[in-house]
Amino acid sequence: MGLIKPTHRQIGAHYENLARRHLERAGLVFVTANAACRGGELDLVMRDKQTWVFVEVRYRRNANFGGAAASVTYLKQQRLLRAAAFWLAQHDASFDTSSCRFDVLAITGSQIEWLPDAFNAQG
Repeated sequence: MGLIKPTHRQIGAHYENLARRHLERAGLVFVTANAACRGGELDLVMRDKQTWVFVEVRYRRNANFGGAAASVTYLKQQRLLRAAAFWLAQHDASFDTSSCRFDVLAITGSQIEWLPDAFNAQG
């Protein structure tokens, strides 16, 4: 009897949990995970004092194809910006009325790299 291989969803959930714990240890407060919005999904929504922090969690087994951080392309950033705008609107807020930032928590192998304010709505 062989080992059961975890699904992509299970692997993603594991690394999102790891990312959440890492950010909580750094002082951020968890709000929600896997918030499905029109046009995309927000992996983690956290608070850093008065700032909404939208966190994209990326995992790569190794850096052979550029590592985890490199996988957050311009197109992916645009999707995350749209999803965050929609999420904020659902919470009676917007980029104009709220302090927001977009972080990337990249995990390549066992290496964790946290990139606060990795991109923003201003381009």
